[in-house]
Amino acid sequence: MTASTSAADGRDPGPQGVGYEPDPQRWRALWVTLVAGFMSLLDVTIVAVALPTIQRDLHASPAQVQWVVSGYALTFALALVTAGRLGDALDRRRIFLLALTCFVVFSAACGAAPDITLLTVARLAQGLAAGFMAPQNSALIQQMFRGAERGRAFGFFGATVGISSAAGPITGGAILALASGAQGWRWIFYVNVPIGILAVLLGRRLLPRTRRSGRGQVDLPGVLLLGLGVLALMYPLVQADSGGIDRLWWLFPVGAAILAAFARWQHRLVARGAQPLLDPRLFTIVRGYAVGAGVGTLYFIGFSGIWLVFALFYQRGLDFSPLRSGLAVTPFALGSAIAAVVSGRLVDRFGRLLTVWGLTGVILGLGGTALLLRFAPLDIAPWAAAPMLFLGGIGGGFVVSPNITMTLRDVPVHMAGAAGGALQTGQRLGAAVGTAALPGLFYLVLGRSDDYRGALVAALGAALIGMVASLALATFDWQRDRRMRGPHRKCPDEVANSPVHSRQT
Repeated sequence: MTASTSAADGRDPGPQGVGYEPDPQRWRALWVTLVAGFMSLLDVTIVAVALPTIQRDLHASPAQVQWVVSGYALTFALALVTAGRLGDALDRRRIFLLALTCFVVFSAACGAAPDITLLTVARLAQGLAAGFMAPQNSALIQQMFRGAERGRAFGFFGATVGISSAAGPITGGAILALASGAQGWRWIFYVNVPIGILAVLLGRRLLPRTRRSGRGQVDLPGVLLLGLGVLALMYPLVQADSGGIDRLWWLFPVGAAILAAFARWQHRLVARGAQPLLDPRLFTIVRGYAVGAGVGTLYFIGFSGIWLVFALFYQRGLDFSPLRSGLAVTPFALGSAIAAVVSGRLVDRFGRLLTVWGLTGVILGLGGTALLLRFAPLDIAPWAAAPMLFLGGIGGGFVVSPNITMTLRDVPVHMAGAAGGALQTGQRLGAAVGTAALPGLFYLVLGRSDDYRGALVAALGAALIGMVASLALATFDWQRDRRMRGPHRKCPDEVANSPVHSRQT
């Protein structure tokens, strides 16, 4: 069988791309997927700056309006692994285009929602569509690119992930400033419509077609177990603002038990030669996958929550407008954008060391920002902190993009969707913990002392704990690589024939 046929069937013709015939439209197709991915990830944070306006215009309670953010994150996370497996089993192009079309439709529904109930329902559906779309991005990169080009493509993908999260506050603030009036918040959703329609049209023309690979069965019990486990872990977190953690803490051990049952079920399927929803050999055989998933989850605990904390500090503590609040954290997004693109070209040379450098930069940058915002005069503190935020952004660009590249580069193509979905599920769980814990700590300190600066330092300090844990894991992996002479990465095709309990190389 030729390499081009093998690629169309969803199998990897080899890690070096021997005999691989590249799609001449692959780079243009990549930009279509990145634009769609940017929209879906931006919608996780962009809405946060508009929540006060939405609450006022729709006469909603704080608990109701919180679901506009947390409901999207919940359904997003629930869909990821299942959507990735369906893409592997069926057709990534078809699922991507269908999910993107639904995302556009539900974005329009969010913008037109007459009350908070319909807005929440539309956001839940929009998050589900985003969750089905997201894992196809990384899987299509696996399918379309090989060798050094794959590293470059993942560099752009990682830049998209990092920048979209950091750019949410400034983008939301800019839209609110331009769309003046009581209903200006609706344009936060409407802006997705023309961009999404253009992406659908270009995607139909540029994205590669694939044929079913014979791996079409879907593990329905696994879908149910994983969905219930993730739901049990995330639901108390998305309800944190209304006391969900105190009331629903018992769901955490329940969720852990369900996920343990899911893992056992996946091992049983592999032992029987059946196709699991999430192959456990990804974590035991594919070099770098388990460590990369852990680094990403720990990093996103701190990374995701800080934007809500900065918005609270600037808008309520310093009385900044949403636009000015977004501009204050723009240096981080700018630094992240620059570093993420560059890091895609450096990851093959420096490997995990690049992540270690990046995490060190993030810790120094955010730590310096916390000190400046705590002790510098208030009238100059936000601008004095800009260089440190820029340093943190440079570090962040050397974390997200290289980590995604190293985590997914050895994943076989027929597992690419499920692997990308699992990686992003970990990131979403980490983000849910961060967005619940950091603002909660901010409000706790503020309630006791009425000190916005002290509350900010406490929240950023908690975020740095997650960053330090991520750095420790990345450093361990880097040191392990140094001790190995001529480290050998498992060839992706070997995974399909390896025993389930094989040792990680």
